[in-house]
Amino acid sequence: MNHGAGRPGGRARTRVKVGRQAHSDLERRGGSVPDAVGDFVHRLRADRTNRALRLTFLRAVGSNGELYLGRADTHCMVLLLSTDGGDEMQVLAVRDGARARDELARLTVEINPVSGSVEVVDQSEVSANVVALHDRSANEAPVENGASAESETPAPRDIDTPDTASPASSSTLCPPLFARYDDRTLIDLGVVPSLLAALRRVTTGEQFEKLLSHNLPELTRDVLLALRDGMDPEHVQQHITDKWRADEEVNTGDWAQAARRTVSEAETDDAAVLSALGKSFDTWRLFLHPEQKRLATGNFKGSAKVTGGPGTGKTVVALHRVRHLVDRLPPGHSRPVLLVTFNTNLALELRDRLRQLGGDELLRRVDVRSVDALAREVVQESRAELGRPLDDEAAMNLWHTVLAETGLLGYDADFLDAEFKHVILAAGCGSWNDYRRIGRSGRPRISTAQRYEVWQLVQAYLAHLEAPPRQTTYALIADKAAGLEQRRMARVEEQARYKNELGGRDLIHREASSGMWLKPRYQHIVVDEAQDLSASHWRMLRAMVRKGPNDIFLAGDAHQRIYGSRVILSHHGIVIRGRASRRLTLNYRTTREILDSANRLLAGESFDDLDAGTDTLDGYRSVLTGLAPQFWRAPDRLTEMRAVATLIKERRDSHDTPYSAMAVSVPDGRSAQEFANILAREFDVPAVELGKDGARSAADAVRIGTMHRFKGLEFQRVFLTSVGEGRVPDQRIDQYRHDNPQRYRQEEQRARSLLFVAATRARDELIVSWNGRASRFLPPDADKTAYRATDLLTSDGPPSGSSRSAAA
Repeated sequence: MNHGAGRPGGRARTRVKVGRQAHSDLERRGGSVPDAVGDFVHRLRADRTNRALRLTFLRAVGSNGELYLGRADTHCMVLLLSTDGGDEMQVLAVRDGARARDELARLTVEINPVSGSVEVVDQSEVSANVVALHDRSANEAPVENGASAESETPAPRDIDTPDTASPASSSTLCPPLFARYDDRTLIDLGVVPSLLAALRRVTTGEQFEKLLSHNLPELTRDVLLALRDGMDPEHVQQHITDKWRADEEVNTGDWAQAARRTVSEAETDDAAVLSALGKSFDTWRLFLHPEQKRLATGNFKGSAKVTGGPGTGKTVVALHRVRHLVDRLPPGHSRPVLLVTFNTNLALELRDRLRQLGGDELLRRVDVRSVDALAREVVQESRAELGRPLDDEAAMNLWHTVLAETGLLGYDADFLDAEFKHVILAAGCGSWNDYRRIGRSGRPRISTAQRYEVWQLVQAYLAHLEAPPRQTTYALIADKAAGLEQRRMARVEEQARYKNELGGRDLIHREASSGMWLKPRYQHIVVDEAQDLSASHWRMLRAMVRKGPNDIFLAGDAHQRIYGSRVILSHHGIVIRGRASRRLTLNYRTTREILDSANRLLAGESFDDLDAGTDTLDGYRSVLTGLAPQFWRAPDRLTEMRAVATLIKERRDSHDTPYSAMAVSVPDGRSAQEFANILAREFDVPAVELGKDGARSAADAVRIGTMHRFKGLEFQRVFLTSVGEGRVPDQRIDQYRHDNPQRYRQEEQRARSLLFVAATRARDELIVSWNGRASRFLPPDADKTAYRATDLLTSDGPPSGSSRSAAA
């Protein structure tokens, strides 16, 4: 490096990366700063000898790393790490204003010994705030025996001394929050060493929140939050540290090695990343957590699976997995990678996000579909007569018709529909004998006589569908598609065997006579929202790709299963072993307060791992903090709706929250229209209903829909209404409490999962309301501690953004 010249020497073109903390700096500053830095990075990549960049040497860090300052514009500067003689540079931090140079020059830059990534800490800012708060608290605290509180300020401990004694002054009111953990323990868990001295002075929640506000390295932040919440170091190691740990041994003096790691970095060779520097841009499009990266870019011997609670980045991993698979395809114009999800709305969302991730070039090699649309296309290709598909409501009404005609009123439509989809179709029962013998694991128990009655009802149902005008259901279409694809794959495999017998020669005449060049429909399949796919869906997907390396990659969470039933993947030829199955536990979307409340909805429930095993929310957590959920009770439905409308109006007027960033859950479609009318007529608030394909308008309007419609979406503020007894869960399930306890437990768990999904759509604020009596799923004292809707409508109500809650 040519320090005297004020810029790196050698070849002019430079490979540039943007660190995660630098990106956070850009998000916090906004305005013209991101545009200026984006332009700076473009120019640096093109020609690092450009004098307009104003690169000046700051200091060396080790034998193969150097820090530089660069000027993005007259008010904004960047801190860069240069390695490999200037061929590699990483933007570490961004500052603007008159003191930008001084602020960047004082930053501590180090290599984390656990993750091996380059991390930046502003010691001066920490000292000016956190330590100052400590000193103020110490000076205000009572002292004993005439000792000076200031004289008790502890010195940092030697990190090699395994001393667990508190370094705090015995004269302060509160011991340090992390006194029980010695320095070596904290460093081994991933806490950046340069923070230890300040950390030992953190004694209050106020100081800790100040510390968290300083753009700490993510691993450090996550570890400290977990310890503060009482997680023991062994669990922190298991759920946090090990997932950040570098794959190879870390040399904290090798800056070139640290800079080459893709941990918390984004390469600006990607045009989407470059354009993002000047715009508001979701972090997932730039960065992957180390555990997420291993999943997205791993090489698996067969199928692979990622599970995790809401907001843990499963979809992020799936999208990056798609790009990784496409990047390794030979040149071509086909679409050998399938990205499939549960419904049309989610498929459209995935397509948009995939375009933002890799542009149209990426989309040209990927088939993005909803699973039912894919099945329908397969059946249409076969020229089979489909009939008009019934929507969900019409299909249920047909079951009611069959029950009335047969007089077998001891069954209900929900049970029959599930039995038909998840037992008869799933197991391919073509006759009464098949159904009589089939196992029904996970389904409510019924006698042989009851099975026979169910079989008769199913035959009557099918007869109605066959009668003119012919109709069908999406479940039948999926079953038909699965059979067609299985027969197609059998021909593919048979042809491959025949070709192999002939020494691998092309079978031009044989293949041409079949009417197609027989080959698997896809090379790779990536599935999002896997928990809601049926057995027929899985049989179809399994037959669309040949078994082999990286064939099927699926992402899902049984805790969010609100459609369908449990499916054991191995029964359908999808075998996932060992490290090909991973669980994500860090929530990036929902605040800790909302997440803790939602997690309690599922306490004590048992869930599967999308296969034969079980899954839990153990270790599931968030690093975001915010408001505690609010609870509101009303004497009747109309008062409840008016109170929620008042809160929505207040959030828009006082907090500048766009209407489109708020969503309201209602019990049914009729209630959605009723609520929209009240919002418009009495409060002049626009509203749009969430349908099967999402919002019917892109206008700035409050989104209103049932909890089912919230799936896959997220909003800044969420209002869950009618969460009262008899509505959540629906009072209809009470009929099974004694007569069919197994079904009762299943229906109650499904209702809990539905509420869990809806609650975790909230990013910043969750408000829960009901009329009458609170749901049994809410805290026992919810009715007593909730705000009263009548008070809101007759007075100013509670303070805006109040943290009061029922401690859900």
